Formats: sequence, structure tokens, C-alpha cells
Amino acid sequence: MRDFPSCFGENGVQVADSSSNASKTAQNLVTCVYRSRLRGRSCLITVTWSKNLMGQGLSVGIDDSTNQCLCKVDIKPWLFSKRKGFKSLEADSSKVDIYWDLSSAKFGSSPEPLEGFYLAVVFDREMVLLLGDLSKEAYKKTSAAPVPSSAIFIAKREHIFGKRVYGTKAQFCDNGQIHDVTIECDTVGLNDPCLLIRIDTKTVMQVKRLRWKFRGNQTILVDGLPVEVFWDVHNWLFGPALGSAVFMFQTCLSAEKLWGSHTSSDPTIIPWSCSQIFRDSQLQGLGFSLILYAWKNE
Repeated sequence: MRDFPSCFGENGVQVADSSSNASKTAQNLVTCVYRSRLRGRSCLITVTWSKNLMGQGLSVGIDDSTNQCLCKVDIKPWLFSKRKGFKSLEADSSKVDIYWDLSSAKFGSSPEPLEGFYLAVVFDREMVLLLGDLSKEAYKKTSAAPVPSSAIFIAKREHIFGKRVYGTKAQFCDNGQIHDVTIECDTVGLNDPCLLIRIDTKTVMQVKRLRWKFRGNQTILVDGLPVEVFWDVHNWLFGPALGSAVFMFQTCLSAEKLWGSHTSSDPTIIPWSCSQIFRDSQLQGLGFSLILYAWKNE
């Protein structure tokens, strides 16, 4: 999945390229990935919501099962354009129609809308993906067959911002409960900072002696399912002022199956790349991936 960059290197976690522009890296982005079907074949639909000084932006891309891009559309920030529209694209020798209406959308701090919108992907009059709470309006506009979309939410990548506390909402399984995820870490003037992760105000993970354990992994339970948490806060402690920490939450039906043959003699080294974790887990049907880039506000 080309829009999901690798964030874990072979020798630990590669959070950000030091040569990249920091302001570009820290832009407000949320990328969501859904598994659906085109002509009976599996595909991945990537939806990226963005926000910058020009306004809100949106892109939609469709990849086949081999990660080859079938089509992609970028909808530029809406400062000088309408917040609803329609695009027809060519994919797999057929037409894919993308409709959106965000004219009444409500937003929080995230560029992803909360309510009052729809985003629809239609292939051969079939609703391949439908997001938002205005489903009736979407079906009326698209003239798609009145059959619910079978798309499954499988991965999310998000940039979050804070000084000591970083928060987001996460749905660890498709159509599951939405949880508040809070990451707390105070690194200013402390010789021995501590990392806390809470799910719905309940502390599920605590890492002490963080300067020695700035990279690692631990299994927690959410909704009765094991969730493997990977973290790398190297940039918070030792990196550039504008560097981010990275966290990955990988749900799995079997923690033993998830780790399997991917073990390391050094507990401070995470041996996978994000793309490898994502590919392996989805091929085995192991669940949902959430990647969070946590940026410190100055």
C-alpha cells in the first residue's frame, strides 16, 4: 500500500527522514484504508483527509491486491471551490465514480469530518465504499443499487499534536466500539520520563525508564482482543526539536500467531516494517492497524 510509508526500519523505528521538510512532515493528515471488491477481486481504497492554511483537502486512491494503483483523484483544498462534487475515473477498464458532499460537514481538530457528509465510491452502479452519515442522500445522488457497501475498515494513519498529552479516537475492529486513545509523556526537564497509554481513561500500558526503553512493544487487551502496541519515542528524547514519536496498534486474533517467526534477541529492536506488519496481518486476517505520529507543539 504505497500511501502507507514504512515507519519501522530494520534496526528499529525510522520515524521521519531527517532531510525532509519538518513543516511538510507535520501537516495535519488522516489516512484511512478500506478493503473492498471490484468485479469480485479484492482491492484497497485509501482515503486521505488533510488540512492546511488553504483549507480542507481530500484524496481517494484504489489499489489492487498487488498494490498496483488502479486510479487516484486529489481534491484540492476548498477555499475557492465547492465542498461537493463528482469525479469519474478509469479503473480496470471500467468506470469508477466518486461523489462527495461536505457542504454541511462538521469537523473537530482532525481533518476527518465528524458528521454531516458523505463520500461514495461507485463501480458499475455498486456502492463499493460509503462514508459519512448522509447515506440516503448518497444513494439518491449516485443512483447506486440499494445494497450496503461491504467495505471493511482495516487501517488508519494519523498525525496528532500536543505538548504532554496526545489524543485520538480509534475503532479497533470494523463496526466496533469507538474508543478514546490517550498517550501521555512529559519529557521536559525529566531525567526518567514515563510513557502512559490510556483507553477510555483506563491506563493499559506504562513504560518507565523511557530513556532505556525508548523503543519496544507490549500486548494490551481492548474489547477482549489482544492488541500489540509498538512505540518509538527516540525523537522526543534525543532527536530534532520538530521530530515525532510513532506508535502502532495492531489488533490480532492470536498474539502468538502475530509474532510467530518474527522474534528478535534484542528487545529494543522492532524487526518489522509497518508495511510488512500490515501485509502479513491482513493476509492472515489478523485485524486492524493504527499508526499514530505524535508531534510536540512548541
